[in-house]
Amino acid sequence: MSTFMANKGNIVRKWYILDAAGKPLGKTAATAATLLRGKHKPEYTPHADCGDYVVIVNAEKAVLTGKKAEQKMYRTHSGYVGGLKETKYRILMQEKPELAMKVAVRGMMPRNIITKDSLTRLHIYRGADHNQAAQKPEPWTAE
Repeated sequence: MSTFMANKGNIVRKWYILDAAGKPLGKTAATAATLLRGKHKPEYTPHADCGDYVVIVNAEKAVLTGKKAEQKMYRTHSGYVGGLKETKYRILMQEKPELAMKVAVRGMMPRNIITKDSLTRLHIYRGADHNQAAQKPEPWTAE
């Protein structure tokens, strides 16, 4: 008996919807990263992109536990001298909760080319409304 290896021809992708309302940002991001990589499937292959599509709704209602809202910083650098910009996560979650969720999911993915392709299948929305109703995403319940 030979080992099954996933490739582009035999990958079946499904659509899942995650509701982040009232859940920790990191737990939601970890679940999304697992779904994007396809690690929940029995036919998971590490070198192949066999993950599913993920829609995250209510990103603005995700919570930060402990003192992360005041102590955790989102940092960007322009590349120039003195070009470091820091934003507290409290402000980031108010202004751009989609960015905070995307950064969290990206941090939980491996640093390779598969991640770049996987993140194109991630759709994050601030509120409960989303544009992927035609794809009939099913809610992900396992935690």
